[in-house]
Amino acid sequence: MITGKLSKRIIVDRLDWVDRMLAEINALPIKSEAEFLSDSRNIWAAESCLRRALEALFDLGRHILAKGFGKGVTEYKEVAAGLLAQKVLSASEADLLYKMAGYRNRLVHFYHDVSPGELYEVCTFHLDDVMALSNAFRVWIRNHPEMMDENL
Repeated sequence: MITGKLSKRIIVDRLDWVDRMLAEINALPIKSEAEFLSDSRNIWAAESCLRRALEALFDLGRHILAKGFGKGVTEYKEVAAGLLAQKVLSASEADLLYKMAGYRNRLVHFYHDVSPGELYEVCTFHLDDVMALSNAFRVWIRNHPEMMDENL
């Protein structure tokens, strides 16, 4: 695979997507589990937005690996390892992204095993993890302007 410049358009789009999806989750009634669970639409909205936020992070990671380093990966867990190997993410950030890959796979392939209560817990106590990884990407991108194609 040939290396090149990272697309500012793709980077901005994926980071904005994460922000939008987290904002949508935070707009749900997540202050109270009873209120959250009282309307099944909250559960479906939270699941969809969480999955999309995670997929946007992985799409961004794949873009960085492919364009910036010429490394093609197909599995989401490989994205975490590749970003660690290229020093895009720290070991703890890559470990967190690896765990998120597993959770995303559960949401997609084992959706029937993800309970509404579990989803509430993730949306209440772990959205900061998603934002932390989004911010880690932002810091790395800010520190590597030479890798950016500034054209939108």
